[in-house]
Amino acid sequence: MSSSRYFRAEIRENRPLNGNHNLLTLANLDPMREPQPGQFYMLQVSKGSDPLLKRAFSLFRRTPEGIQILYRIKGKGTSILRDMKEGAALDLLGPLGNGYPMPSDDQSPLVIAGGIGIASVFSLVEKLSKKAFVFYGARLEEELFMTDELGKIYKELVVCTDDGSCGVRGTVVDVLHDFVKNRDGIQRPVIYACGPHVMLAAIAKAAEAYSIKAYASLEEHMACGVGACLGCAVKTTSGYKRVCKEGPVFDSQEIVWQP
Repeated sequence: MSSSRYFRAEIRENRPLNGNHNLLTLANLDPMREPQPGQFYMLQVSKGSDPLLKRAFSLFRRTPEGIQILYRIKGKGTSILRDMKEGAALDLLGPLGNGYPMPSDDQSPLVIAGGIGIASVFSLVEKLSKKAFVFYGARLEEELFMTDELGKIYKELVVCTDDGSCGVRGTVVDVLHDFVKNRDGIQRPVIYACGPHVMLAAIAKAAEAYSIKAYASLEEHMACGVGACLGCAVKTTSGYKRVCKEGPVFDSQEIVWQP
């Protein structure tokens, strides 16, 4: 195992999924630490000082050659990344943070993703080897990603959209309520979730109501990725904690979910 979390990787593919999202396939050029589902990487997208800081991206999937990252193009850094071509080299720091605690053999994992939140939980579903009940929702069909790939690895999948353009009309929280109420045979459910803040807050509330253990991966802006700058601190029941260091995965009841 590499003793350093710094390594270089080469772009093998930078494939557009739609107008605002790409799937980046990287092959590591240096020894790389083995990542766990829920961890993330800091990527240096510029060789100069603009932008100066690395950008944080969830591990999407481990591959034989390296890793894949699913990312949204929403600013200068990700726009630079989108334009990078096959063969270009990147500097990375990672894997970082704490991943998802794996369920025990007698637990039923309920994996919930909202939109780009699938980037964080996909490798977890893959590692669970067709044991996961997956609930995947978005505002509309074009914001659902890699559903064909997802179809090869889940136990059950429910897709939903706010406008009903794909799957069930409604939110993943609606789907979760229906599932828990109507599935008496589910043994010791445990929830793993990543998505918008409002979705995670609603899932935490539902999990508490049903006495289900739930883990949430928080999506906060990160400047350093190693806990030094305190820029990603969130309020918890035991004080402020750093998403990059103590997270990004937290027990959902530990977070103080503010509007």
